[in-house]
Amino acid sequence: MSRRRVAYYYDPDVGAYTFGYNQYLKPHRVKMTHDLISAYDMLDKMHVLRPARSSAETMTSFHTDEYVQFLSRVTPETAAKLSFNGTRFLVGDDNPPFEGVFEFSSISAGGSIAAAQRINCGAADIAINWAGGLHHAKKAEASGFCYINDIVLGILELLRDVPRVLYIDIDCHHGDGVEEAFYTTDRVMTCSFHKYGAYFPGTGTQEDRGRGKGKGYAVNVPMKDGITDEAFKSVFEPVISKILEVYRPSVVVLQCGADSLAGDKLGCFNLTMHGHAHCVQFLRRQNIPLVLLGGGGYTVKNVARAWTYETACALGIEDTIDPLLPYNEYFDWFGPRFRLEVVSSNMDDLNVKDGSLDVVREKVLKQLSELNAVPSVGMHDVPRESVGTHLHRGLDHGEARDDLDGQLAQHMRYVSRLPGSDDSGGESSESEEESTSTLRRPRARKRLMSIITNQYLDPLAVPTTKRQFFDTGMDVDEFFRVAMEREDVLRYGSQDQMLRV
Repeated sequence: MSRRRVAYYYDPDVGAYTFGYNQYLKPHRVKMTHDLISAYDMLDKMHVLRPARSSAETMTSFHTDEYVQFLSRVTPETAAKLSFNGTRFLVGDDNPPFEGVFEFSSISAGGSIAAAQRINCGAADIAINWAGGLHHAKKAEASGFCYINDIVLGILELLRDVPRVLYIDIDCHHGDGVEEAFYTTDRVMTCSFHKYGAYFPGTGTQEDRGRGKGKGYAVNVPMKDGITDEAFKSVFEPVISKILEVYRPSVVVLQCGADSLAGDKLGCFNLTMHGHAHCVQFLRRQNIPLVLLGGGGYTVKNVARAWTYETACALGIEDTIDPLLPYNEYFDWFGPRFRLEVVSSNMDDLNVKDGSLDVVREKVLKQLSELNAVPSVGMHDVPRESVGTHLHRGLDHGEARDDLDGQLAQHMRYVSRLPGSDDSGGESSESEEESTSTLRRPRARKRLMSIITNQYLDPLAVPTTKRQFFDTGMDVDEFFRVAMEREDVLRYGSQDQMLRV
């Protein structure tokens, strides 16, 4: 294989965080991966970089200010108060408020943003951030172990320099957070290969295709339990080939969620390490700038194996590395075989058994064939200063600022209507959209599902206390007792004087 310039981003502090003893997602798997990559002597074949941690201001290029401020303040002790008894920001048990959640999120987001910048400046052909790929995080809410959506932040950075980005997700779970973020634009095409059914997050049908300008640019390939390497390859290659033909992306972002591997604790696919890595190999052969990100994966030894092998695939040396694992700090974890492999199990492939995979593939290819023209965008020089500084330049009076706020609010009201049963595919004019907006029924809040149990959360089990903006946290009786004591002290002077009286 031809040589590629590979940039590899890693922060040694990422393995120091933990979601909790009983939680499935282990940040420590990234350190295990790094140590195994180092043991295979791959580091000297790449540009190894420690990314700058993402600032709160950078995170707000996608997430709301209120949510980012919450993450910067929340601790296990203050979570109930700051999340209003679990009704906002962190809903359910899938997103524990662990110590250092903001720092962990800044490492993940910083790596993906730095990888995008490396691609933009032309210093790398492939950029890797295994600490990234947290695709479930929403604009103002954590979901499925994901707090900050580093993928969206990275893609937004790419869009500063390139007209079109293709996002591909091979995690066992649907990449709902990324799809939702770019649901109304044609500058990003999202393509997710995932399990669909009674399975988290409960989204990702083939009818979800985008809205407005983004109609047709959200591609979903829902599958059933037990899909094998050959079956997955039979749908991945034709679908991605067709997308590359009709969309012609400038950059491809591949989320390599490892919970689609056989034997994963929360996954239900039957892919081997080689079947999973085939996606990396296929995209590498296309000679398009590529960003590789991590994602799910809950059997940590298999995650480390897969991402190590896929790093070798990015370098083009996968055929030369020894399948017998070299000694490393976590060598005992890979027993009893101590090999660089993830083998398939004896699961039945329900996709082949009932022929549903052929139907899904044909429908996706038909949908893609309807996209005739490659979307274009007028590119111009992008300011290098911060987004906040750029947006506020020249706004010296309140009226101009109010106009800008009104435009942004109107745009966000349009974006927030996702997806609707009355989707017209963006054919109606903007005036028609505005005239009918007042007649729409208020959209019901999407039902939330647990990534651990794959059950919908019971709304009756979640407290519904009203938001208290000025809650002091003090009991009412305690408040009155302190107030009365204060009044007595002011009346009689010091406590000693009050006792003498």
